[in-house]
Amino acid sequence: MSAFYVLFCVVAFLMQLTAAAWLIKCFPSLGLKGPLLVTGLATAVMLAGFTLTRTHQTGLFWHALYYAAYIYFGLVFVAFCFCVGLAVLNQLLTWAHLPTAWLGPATLVTLSGVFILSLWGGFSAPRLKRVAVQIPGAPPMKLAVLADTHLGMGVSLARFENVLKQVEAEQPDALLLLGDIFEYGPHRAAYAARLKQTATPLGSYGVLGNHEYYVGYENSKDFYQQAGVTLLENTSVTLPNGVQIAGLKDIKTARVSAQEAARVLDALDPQKPTLLLSHTPLLAETAAAHGADLMLSGHTHNGQIWPFKYLVRLQFPRVYGLHDVNGMKFYITSGVFYWGIPLRLFAPAELVLVEVNP
Repeated sequence: MSAFYVLFCVVAFLMQLTAAAWLIKCFPSLGLKGPLLVTGLATAVMLAGFTLTRTHQTGLFWHALYYAAYIYFGLVFVAFCFCVGLAVLNQLLTWAHLPTAWLGPATLVTLSGVFILSLWGGFSAPRLKRVAVQIPGAPPMKLAVLADTHLGMGVSLARFENVLKQVEAEQPDALLLLGDIFEYGPHRAAYAARLKQTATPLGSYGVLGNHEYYVGYENSKDFYQQAGVTLLENTSVTLPNGVQIAGLKDIKTARVSAQEAARVLDALDPQKPTLLLSHTPLLAETAAAHGADLMLSGHTHNGQIWPFKYLVRLQFPRVYGLHDVNGMKFYITSGVFYWGIPLRLFAPAELVLVEVNP
């Protein structure tokens, strides 16, 4: 058992205890024994789901266990954040000699509301997000962007089918994949085959994300090949319309340096428009300085579950949306679905359609 896994288990248990402690304070009749027993049993089920569904992936029971474990952990995180906030508010009101009895009912209303919103956000279809950018010298084109789908155990083939139907309805000129596409689970070949059916006039191109390395580098490359996606690993292609697309290996996992990114871009024709695909939203300044006109990234999920996005901002200067980096347009998507936890709170999933020179 890795040190990370042990630490994760401890943190998950402490978050539950923190939320339980606040609820016991609000409702003393709960007592101590019951909440501790429930917390222990729930933790056991959650950890069983995290571990066993890595090797047991077919059958209704294992899918139910997967969703139970990850949904529960997501709700624990939400409950922990809001219970801590309410506990702080309680202390401030106490210092100000203001009434606090209303915080108990307010806790139940607040948690019920954010739980419903989180589940609704996770299981809702991704919204279609249109992003218009101007690139001098580029022909008008529509680019469909898929990032952070995390297909497999957590996202059914039916849900992926609905997204691809949306893509096909928009009739894009090219399909771009920004990594973390297939996670793990059964029917991998079916996901790849369905993706391959989504043909575009200029083809499909993609880069790997960090999770492709975690679940098996060679298997991930094979998935892209089966899906008919041209994989760009610190390499580039020139489309028939003259637009150049360069793609980086995952900057964090593959430890891509600014010098390596610069080398990839410097090898391109500076007179032709250039798009850069990078799963991780870093090295934007390097990309802008070496001729990229548009950079596309994912990875952050825009935090996925508020307020986690504020922790994400400690790692990345830009987390979501369209940015101008020294004249280069840089779009970071929140992703099509989610990682692991099928919840989203104040960070909607999206299917991005980039319209170049519309």
